[in-house]
Amino acid sequence: MFALGTIINTVAIALAGLLGSWFGHLLKERHQSGLTLASGVAILFLGISGTLTGLLRVENGQLVTQNTLLFVLSLAFGTFLGEVLHIEGWFERLGIWLREKSGNGQDSQFLDAFLTASLTVCIGAMAIIGSIQDGLTGDYTLLAIKSILDFIIIFIMTASLGKGAGFSAVPVLIFQGSVTLLARLIEPLMTDQALANLSFIGSALIFCVGVNIVWDKKIRVANMLPAILIAVVWSFLN
Repeated sequence: MFALGTIINTVAIALAGLLGSWFGHLLKERHQSGLTLASGVAILFLGISGTLTGLLRVENGQLVTQNTLLFVLSLAFGTFLGEVLHIEGWFERLGIWLREKSGNGQDSQFLDAFLTASLTVCIGAMAIIGSIQDGLTGDYTLLAIKSILDFIIIFIMTASLGKGAGFSAVPVLIFQGSVTLLARLIEPLMTDQALANLSFIGSALIFCVGVNIVWDKKIRVANMLPAILIAVVWSFLN
């Protein structure tokens, strides 16, 4: 079946959202708060580990920095471009539409949960590489593994942040499905260096998602998404 990996991933996220909404109310407020912080800390460290892998390397037994210019320019120009395009506004309009169509118009937490969860499960090399493999060879193994991880993350987020987290299945279906459809066009661009840069900068954005969860800061992570594209372009300029 075409795009089977994306379908599995979408169903896993939707199911996690459904189960989280069913059983989340059984948790006391302090339990939900604890789960929120736990998921935020986990996302923080996932982002930190990937970012440090791109920023540091061992040379002669010592840690030395690398890719600092790529890091700064990608985030700076990518964020500027994202702010001009106001990408977060696109996510918000989709979230508002889903909130109304799903009968959750009175849920004040829906939009924040949707944005946080969507960025968590859409950003990263695993989504792109897995979708390309699925489109080119029908191998959905990587997306199946991602589905297990996403199921756990979205279940916890739905229980702690609200129903909106489960609706992140929609942007995952759109994004990964599009990559699968365009796999033959995208595949030549995904060199080893391009994938390394994508993972590096994507990890930095995942860290920002974690910051928003743990400290309730409002970093407009969606508006930083073009940084990933700049990182990929950078790989062809060096």
